[in-house]
Amino acid sequence: MTAQFIMVVDDEPDIRQLVSEILEDEGYRVVVAEDAIQARELFHQRQPDLVLLDIWMPGQDGISLLKEWRDDEVLNCPVIMMSGHGTIETAVEATKLGAYDFIEKPLSMAKMLLTIENGLRTQQLEQENQGLRKQIFSDQELVGNSRIIQQLRDQAKRVSQHESCVLLYGEPGVGKEAMARYIHTHSARKERPFNKIVLSRSNMPDMGQQLFGSVDKGKVSHGLLDECNAGFLYLAEVFELDDDSQARLLGALKDGYFFRINGQERVDFDLQIVVSATHDLQNDVLEERFSEELYYLLNVVPIQMLPLREHPEDVPELLNYYVSKLTALDGLPYRHFSLAAQNFLRNHRWPGNILELRNLVQRLLILGTDVEIDLDEAEEAVGAIIPVFADEVGYTPDSLYDLPLRQAREQFEHDYLVYQLKQVEGNVSKLAEKVKMERTHLYRKMRSLKVDPKKYGR
Repeated sequence: MTAQFIMVVDDEPDIRQLVSEILEDEGYRVVVAEDAIQARELFHQRQPDLVLLDIWMPGQDGISLLKEWRDDEVLNCPVIMMSGHGTIETAVEATKLGAYDFIEKPLSMAKMLLTIENGLRTQQLEQENQGLRKQIFSDQELVGNSRIIQQLRDQAKRVSQHESCVLLYGEPGVGKEAMARYIHTHSARKERPFNKIVLSRSNMPDMGQQLFGSVDKGKVSHGLLDECNAGFLYLAEVFELDDDSQARLLGALKDGYFFRINGQERVDFDLQIVVSATHDLQNDVLEERFSEELYYLLNVVPIQMLPLREHPEDVPELLNYYVSKLTALDGLPYRHFSLAAQNFLRNHRWPGNILELRNLVQRLLILGTDVEIDLDEAEEAVGAIIPVFADEVGYTPDSLYDLPLRQAREQFEHDYLVYQLKQVEGNVSKLAEKVKMERTHLYRKMRSLKVDPKKYGR
């Protein structure tokens, strides 16, 4: 298991050295910073699992740095504040800003280690709870009784008994991740973590380093594959792999190990892999955008995921499935579809496939008032689908002028927020200031338009 990573921020060299040595003896990986400037830089390079943060430092103090991280919404780890001049008021202020705990100097090493252990354990439990919730919400069942779905279930059960690479093809939203999870739950690695990596050259400029890790001046940075090791990996959008990453993955699959960038030490590669693509990788091979040898290693078991329009008889069951799931998980009021509404939705083309159907159900549960979803409401909901979400539903209109006024307005708002998010690199605080909106209203607007700010971060 990868050692947990702790950042120690203190302007006193003796404390930095003493704390880092003790933590390293306890098996933690440690990085130290002498002030807020260095801490900010290190934090953005690799977010730690926990931060020990001194309050009184020259320049920017620890409280204001904590507030900055909180306001920028980048803080996803426990922070333990340290101070030799602690007061109850300071401790309360730090806690309100999101600090996990507060310890006084001179440090009691036993208390410090116990506080760190408790902080990491609390974070782990929160992550496990989030993971369980995501796992529950993430579709692990192939819903439906059509011949197509029954064949997919049979294929998944057969391939799950082997550790050969599986390559899933299909349009956006057809349920490739659900298929990967179904294979995982029936595999010999079902007790090990299911890891998902969505590849994107635009969001992963240093793809090789992020995937395989690196070594710089003797310091090791672990990559995403380190965190997945000995488990099950779903690698989505595999065609996005850059040339160097393709070569490294090819070597790892052939040899059972890889090297970090600039590293000399072998890293074991022990993963069961399912990869996916939205188009035929053979075209990429022919156009020399994808390694032919890697293609054949990944394409041991190819599985085609057909669009929802090819098995519309599963639509009523999918509607009921998502009503039950969303009401249970999100506390949304229960509603049911009338027979007329179900028949109408069976004949919808579903360009966004199962993802579009799930989003439609969620919208109807949120916005509706009557227990029954009738034909008129279903027709209106389908008409309100915003085609601009090309990454979610797979198509865009030729012109805003071809759309009804409401859809055109929503499409413009979506494009406008995406443009502004790119300018501020996904920082919602800066976005709110830029577009002159209160953050609560802005979050509500982004949710309604299916705009995810995390996609546009660094």
